[in-house]
Amino acid sequence: MSSSQPPAAPNSASRNRLLLTVYTAAIFVSALLLFSVQPLFTKMVLPRLGGSPAVWSVAMVFFQSLLLGGYAYAHFLMQLRNRAIPVAVHLVLLSAALLTLPLAIANGWGEPPESGYAFWLLGLFAVSIGLPFFALAANNPMLQAWFVRTGHPDGRDPYFLYASSNIGSFLALLSYPVLLEPMFSLRTQNLIWTSGYGLLIVLIASCGFLLMRSPAVVIAAPEAGGSETAEPSWMQRLRWIFLAAVPSGLLIAVTAHISTDVAAAPLLWVLPLSLYLLTWVLVFQSRPLLPHWLMLQLQPLAIAGVIVLLAVGGEQNLLLTLGGHQLAFFIIAMACHGELARTRPAPRHLTGFYVSLSFGGMVGGLFAGLIAPYTFSWIAEYPILVALAVLCLPAQSGRSSRWTGIYWLLLFAAAVALIAPSYTTGKLFNWFDAQRVYVVAAVAVIGVIVARLHVGRLEMLGITVLALALIRIYPADDGRVETVRSFFGVHKIQVTANGQYHVLLHGTTIHGAEKYLNDDGTPVTGRPEPISYYYKDGGMGQAITAMRARKGAPLHVAVIGLGSGSLVCAQAPGENWTFFEIDQTMVDTARDPKYFSYISKCQPDIKPVIGDARLTFAREPDSAYDLIIVDAYSSDAIPIHLATQEAMAIYKAKLAPQGAVVMHVSNRHLELASVVTGIADANGLKSWVFNEDTGRDAEYIFSTNVVISARNDMDVGSIALPSSSWTLTPAKTDQRVWTDDYSNILGAVWRRLRDGDT
Repeated sequence: MSSSQPPAAPNSASRNRLLLTVYTAAIFVSALLLFSVQPLFTKMVLPRLGGSPAVWSVAMVFFQSLLLGGYAYAHFLMQLRNRAIPVAVHLVLLSAALLTLPLAIANGWGEPPESGYAFWLLGLFAVSIGLPFFALAANNPMLQAWFVRTGHPDGRDPYFLYASSNIGSFLALLSYPVLLEPMFSLRTQNLIWTSGYGLLIVLIASCGFLLMRSPAVVIAAPEAGGSETAEPSWMQRLRWIFLAAVPSGLLIAVTAHISTDVAAAPLLWVLPLSLYLLTWVLVFQSRPLLPHWLMLQLQPLAIAGVIVLLAVGGEQNLLLTLGGHQLAFFIIAMACHGELARTRPAPRHLTGFYVSLSFGGMVGGLFAGLIAPYTFSWIAEYPILVALAVLCLPAQSGRSSRWTGIYWLLLFAAAVALIAPSYTTGKLFNWFDAQRVYVVAAVAVIGVIVARLHVGRLEMLGITVLALALIRIYPADDGRVETVRSFFGVHKIQVTANGQYHVLLHGTTIHGAEKYLNDDGTPVTGRPEPISYYYKDGGMGQAITAMRARKGAPLHVAVIGLGSGSLVCAQAPGENWTFFEIDQTMVDTARDPKYFSYISKCQPDIKPVIGDARLTFAREPDSAYDLIIVDAYSSDAIPIHLATQEAMAIYKAKLAPQGAVVMHVSNRHLELASVVTGIADANGLKSWVFNEDTGRDAEYIFSTNVVISARNDMDVGSIALPSSSWTLTPAKTDQRVWTDDYSNILGAVWRRLRDGDT
């Protein structure tokens, strides 16, 4: 790339080193703050909306949208010829934003509405942290543009500073769950972040001072007919926008997929974003570690890999599946971002280039984070964006179109031959259904071969769409599956192949099941018996039975979490049970007899309290409940705010004098029993733990891990007896108690890995 500034800059070598050091440090710290505020503030907001993964998706949409605003603001300022005005204006903006710190949820935004959660969240983010984030968002292009004007020799191609920015972002994301969250409370994290913001203002002021003391540098006007300094065409800008939009949308889509169809472990949410930022670091290096030509060669293989993984499904090998999806995403993003780096303009057009990138990022984020969840009942955005990734490849030059017509004719014939059996019920359909993975894999491999033959992108897109369509036409799930989607996630209702069981799943985590047919094939009649985690001999069933026997009278019970409605049928005549549920679609699903019949057969007039239980349950009268059941932790996207010292204080206040709190903490990825014993002990309660492996998974009767907490032994009746299968468990003195200000998800994951299912 030729120089766009006069080569003779009278800076000394020591001054050039100072310029490079200060500007690199400012961009690094800015990026560190920009991406550490995302998990920090999102964690503050999560309690308002039940810990939903969608909070993270909406947060990403907000951050990408404001990034566009910051880049556009920087682009506008850098059109001014006067160097002092951008410096002064930006320092005023940073100082004004500093006055809004430390970070806090704005007054009047404490409780979400009954609907429109996504737009409410966008408003909350805008009012609460909009100004400081906007100021941070402008720093990267602004400082790069300043650096060009300092006369530093590296100003000829300042895009290496973008790599420095993304290294800061990458480290911020990785350090948050590993260092900041386990070590510091939210309040301390907030103070550290605010101090970092103050340091950043000093660094940016230093950058501005160095710019003002630098000799005037005139950005050369484009030469007539010059390709490198000419104004980018609108087609080129649209291409940049598209190349930025696909990986940005794919970032949210692959996150939604792994947290819905594979595993919803919270730490997994940050991994795709870390890989996304790493791609920016790698492609803007002066000598990329992974050459762009190699990524372009690997992208068709990555797309084929995603197709095969989607065909196989998420339950075969968890680590292989998670690693495969994220490796494929990394390669696709590298190819897209590598194209952006390859076609980047001269420094004269730097800020406009970043505006195009951020606009594309916002478009991709809006599609995957806001439009798709309200349009599709499943994670359809993932295969759609995987297909669009084909169009990110550069156009093939000099290819022959002689065989194009024949190719499309063959593809159409193949599509008819592969899809037609899905409309039949005979042996042909059964064969395709049984061999679905091999059929889809074969089509994907042919797609890779087509790519190697250097045909057009549209031809590659056609065969990719066919392979992805076959996955939907011949699904991996055993039996018939329907999906329901809301802000709080995608749930699947699976009817097993023989129609015997209806199962409610979030990803691969079962939230409830009901037996519809007896072993001899006859329909189950009468009052359905709760199964899955709620069978009468399990932890939940034993706790209810013990409390009922201890009181010797009908119970007054509160249940947080409805699921399939299994516990509705645990209610005895004369008892008063109140259910609290955050997701209206979950209530609608549990009410529908074609899905589950617990509610329709046991309590058809049930009226669950809708909203986040931390807020709605706090309004209940004190000393009202004999038993409080918290059933919100079998998923891996757990509502942390329901398992804190403050939450347990609310439960205790609502307990009758001899009441107890039962918390269902069965979880594949997190060890939570010790968390519950800790928060109970902090509130003066004793805890007993139940953990049993039933060995009856084939009957949809699962192992359960349950903790019951009460003021003294007499309150839990037979559970406290030595012969009981419950164990009196003291709080761990070496484990910090979770509060609204502190939680440690990584620690819970580590304990599960260390101790297994014990």
